[in-house]
Amino acid sequence: MAASSDRIMLGPLVAAVDQGTSSTRFLVFNAKTAELLSHHQVEIKQSFPKEGWVEEDPREILQSVYECMERTCEKLTQLNIDISNIKAIGVTNQRETTLVWDKETGEPLYNAIVWLDLRTQSTVERLINKTPGRNKNHLKVRDTGLPISTYFSAVKLRWLVDNVLEVHEAVQSHRAMFGTIDSWLIWCLTGGRNGGVHCTDVTNASRTMLFNIHTMDWDPELCKYFDIPMEILPKVRSSSEIYGLMCLGDQSAALVGQMCFQDGHAKNTAGLIALLSLSFQPVMSDHGLLTTVAYKLGRDKPAYYALEGSVAIAGAVVQWLKDNLGIVQSSVEIENLAAAVGTSYGCYFVPAFSGLYAPYWEPSARGIICGLTQFTNRSHLAFAALEAVCFQTREILDAMNQDSGIPLTQLQVDGGMTSNRLLMQLQADILCIPVVKPSMPETTALGAAMAAGAAEGVSVWSLKPEDLTAVTCEKFEPQINPEESEFRYARWKKAVQKAMNWETTEPVANGNGETSIFSSVPLGFYILGSMFMLIGAKYIAG
Repeated sequence: MAASSDRIMLGPLVAAVDQGTSSTRFLVFNAKTAELLSHHQVEIKQSFPKEGWVEEDPREILQSVYECMERTCEKLTQLNIDISNIKAIGVTNQRETTLVWDKETGEPLYNAIVWLDLRTQSTVERLINKTPGRNKNHLKVRDTGLPISTYFSAVKLRWLVDNVLEVHEAVQSHRAMFGTIDSWLIWCLTGGRNGGVHCTDVTNASRTMLFNIHTMDWDPELCKYFDIPMEILPKVRSSSEIYGLMCLGDQSAALVGQMCFQDGHAKNTAGLIALLSLSFQPVMSDHGLLTTVAYKLGRDKPAYYALEGSVAIAGAVVQWLKDNLGIVQSSVEIENLAAAVGTSYGCYFVPAFSGLYAPYWEPSARGIICGLTQFTNRSHLAFAALEAVCFQTREILDAMNQDSGIPLTQLQVDGGMTSNRLLMQLQADILCIPVVKPSMPETTALGAAMAAGAAEGVSVWSLKPEDLTAVTCEKFEPQINPEESEFRYARWKKAVQKAMNWETTEPVANGNGETSIFSSVPLGFYILGSMFMLIGAKYIAG
């Protein structure tokens, strides 16, 4: 560690709030060298009130930000680093997660509905059925770049207004504020009900299905389509300007942190989402990808667009093996288990717990493990789980290559799972291209800090390519022949087809909002038939 006297002379610092689905972090970087100086992390609890529902407490999220900030500043003080040198704070967040709060009391009106929540599936099916040709891409090709899906915020917001009395009343009395997590944090941290800034940036807005990616603003027709009053929406700003705090959606922040500023640059957050930077012309996908806003680095700067592939469950499959099946105790153990066998022994795992996102957008799919034999053990299952992350990335990158016409020669990766060296090697083997991992994997937070530090009026960080600090990387080269890779990938695709159309009926709710057993037609016939048989038997006996 450098001497204390050297630490005092560090110059301007830039921080980032990284609010993710499972944890919150606060990180402080040296604006001159991009060195991570200190950070703190707090886990976030998720609740599952019903099957397919996923919620988080907005108050807990806010409190976790306060705690991370406080603990990080304590650590900096212990290092003799002057925290007054922090010149700007960026925000990177879980994007489509949706909440509504009361602007007069400052209190959330319901839990935040997390991005992978499935409660709106019946709403989505009804919307699709109303479109010409039952086309789930009806809004995508018009204005949004997105298919109609449970993933995005508009249907979650519609559910809140329709099903939560407090939200409905707040909307009617003009007290409601809607936002994704960035809007909630920025409003609270800039004063809350005492003058808090109600805003979002273009990258988060573009994930709501209410935002026009061509006009770069909320779309009145889309708001009318979902029956959402525009007055509850936050003001849309660029990703890099002063409004108390900087905001940037998590995957777009990582795109900045990975220095993806040119056509054909791609990044992947441990298999979760891959983004291909496409310059400032939006390209609509013909292969199941999203057209999204990558970043807009200044109020008067042009917006840059990207193709994106979103996977519902990737890294979380490790958490599932740990918490639900109990076959591993840690993420380190899964790597050791998988490495011990070096193969899945023909076992394939499709973790479609919340349906399949890109490139299928099929909410009826469910998770499946197939190819099991008496020889299959937990080590093979661990290997299959890691392979599943890689196969999902392969599907997305294949679609990107077809849509963009830009052949990808290597993939840049970031995120916590990049510490799994076996996963990185598997990714290179299955993609048949090198995988490049930065020595400092916190590129999501770094990107948010860069956007904050480069904002006009702050200007302590340059985003000019010639001024950017070179990032040291480790490269994983493919080690298997392409024929073997193609064989394994083809088996994966076969497994995916087996997972399709598992949930084939629309849930029917009773008066209490619970799903009825008669929503399943075969089960309904079985129960009714059994009742008639019992009645008949009683009649004959009598």
